Amino acid sequence: MWDVDGNEYLDMTMAVGPLSLGYADPVIDEAIRAQLADGITFSLMHPLEVEVAELVCDVVPHMERVRFSKTGADATSAAVRVARAFTGRDRVACCGYHGWHDWYIATTDRGAGIPATARELTSTFDYNDLDSVRDAVDTGTACVILEPTTVEPPRPGFLEGVRRICDEHGALLVFDEMWTGFRLALGGAQQAFGVRADLATFSKAIANGMPLSVLAGRADVMQKLERDVFFYTTFGGEALSLAAAAATIPELRRRDVPAVLAARGRALRAGYAEICAEHGIAWTRCAGMDARTMVAFDAAAVDPLLARSYVQQELIRRGVLWSGFHNLSWAHRDADLEYLLGCYREIVPALAGHVAAGTLAGALRGRPVEPVFRRLGNAPRARQHHRPGTPGGRP
Repeated sequence: MWDVDGNEYLDMTMAVGPLSLGYADPVIDEAIRAQLADGITFSLMHPLEVEVAELVCDVVPHMERVRFSKTGADATSAAVRVARAFTGRDRVACCGYHGWHDWYIATTDRGAGIPATARELTSTFDYNDLDSVRDAVDTGTACVILEPTTVEPPRPGFLEGVRRICDEHGALLVFDEMWTGFRLALGGAQQAFGVRADLATFSKAIANGMPLSVLAGRADVMQKLERDVFFYTTFGGEALSLAAAAATIPELRRRDVPAVLAARGRALRAGYAEICAEHGIAWTRCAGMDARTMVAFDAAAVDPLLARSYVQQELIRRGVLWSGFHNLSWAHRDADLEYLLGCYREIVPALAGHVAAGTLAGALRGRPVEPVFRRLGNAPRARQHHRPGTPGGRP
């Protein structure tokens, strides 16, 4: 990327994830141009809706029907609504980040403007902790929604255990695959981990930067969208994004993009670990799924926000756009990763020096970065919520 002053940057943020192939990929851009000549939005359903739906069902296991929207939050909220309609229940159990709509954001500290009743219907649980899942799910739970993996991989039996708990209570299992879809594997987490979801949501990687999101799922559950559940947006069938998806999915397969990203991500993680080992630094590491790693810091040794701010500052000085994550795309090459690791070889020891000297805050040229949420997962556990005479809420 280049800024308005002509400075060149290696982008490790990649539009916060959608650019699975990279900027201005010629195959995808040509598909968009061809569709532009034919039209953008139509009065009736375009054949591309069927074509892309068939592609999704072809590559993602267990998915039988598809609906389109524009943002990930739309798709996850539609999944929750469909699950409530199918089960006849109201409660939702969630883990992680799922968008800005009421049912989820009420569990955070940024829930202003949301009625308290919305918060009362959502329980939260901790990733990789089946006991917390059991506490969050009861016979009033319509669905359990989670990102199958984020920073840490699922422990053996965790996803299988969530599937089993859902079956025991008659709840639906929803995989939020905004990050894992088409990256972790072409068929997403269901293919990678061999665990069946009832509904799955996708966006980001599917259309290489064009705005498109997908709700997919079992035919009997998705049937509720025919008459009982209203899920519609004027631009759901917008053809430029569908054309991009119709070109992107085959290219992801043809170029074996998930395997390429995994190999580069492993190399990046190993290189960062080598730098830390060389300097005896144990309080930072490169973690996460191979296609999307992040630099993590041990809060017992260093303020993570100050450390992240320093690394971000120093990377920008060296021409790298970075926000904590390495959102890899097919366009990143070995030389790009070598340059990034070369930057880390300079920055990480300097960071350690500031930590040891207590001068880290003074080394920042501006205010440190702040978290989007200062509190997550503060919704009541399901069993606490339904126990008569017991106030809701978590410590």
